[in-house]
Amino acid sequence: MPLSLPRARLSRACLPALLAGLAACTAPQAPGEQAPLPPERAADGSCWAREHIPAVYEQVQGEVLVVQAEIAEDGTVLRAPIYRRTKVPKLVRPRGEMRFEAPCPAQTTPEFIASVQRALAARGEFSGAVTGEMDAPTRAAVRRYQAARGLDSGQISLETARALGLVAVDLSELEDSAT
Repeated sequence: MPLSLPRARLSRACLPALLAGLAACTAPQAPGEQAPLPPERAADGSCWAREHIPAVYEQVQGEVLVVQAEIAEDGTVLRAPIYRRTKVPKLVRPRGEMRFEAPCPAQTTPEFIASVQRALAARGEFSGAVTGEMDAPTRAAVRRYQAARGLDSGQISLETARALGLVAVDLSELEDSAT
C-alpha cells in the first residue's frame, strides 16, 4: 500500500522570504579543502600568502610485524617473529608550505575580487556570477589560471594580479630587469 504524505503548500506571501533566505546561503566548503591562510605582512610592507602542501603517500608492498619474537633471558630465540606481507604507506613527498607574494588584505576589496572574476571570465576561466566574494568557484578559477602558469594555489598572487591588469607594475622593476 503506497504511503501518502501531505504536501506542503507555499503561499505567495512566504515565497519572497524563502528566496531571500536561500540567497543568503553560502556553498559549504568542499571536504578536504582548507580555508586559505591569511597573508602575512613583511617588514617592507609587502604581503605574502601561505598555503599548506599536503604530504603525498603511496601504497607499496611491505611486511608488517604480526607476532613479536620471544627471546629467552640468555638471548636465544624461543619463537621467531611472524610477519605478514601487505601494502604499507610510503612517503613520497613530505608536507610543506608554499609562500608567494600576494595583494595585501586592504587591496582585496569586493571591487577588486569582482575585477578578478571579470578578468578570469574574459579569459574563459570563470563562468560563475560576479559576486565580489572570494568564494569556491572564484578560488577554483584562480587555481586553474595560476596552475597553467606554474603556481597551484587558489589564492591570487601579486604576479597574477599584475598579469590580469589589476595591480600596477612598478616601472623601476621593469627598468632593472631590462639592464
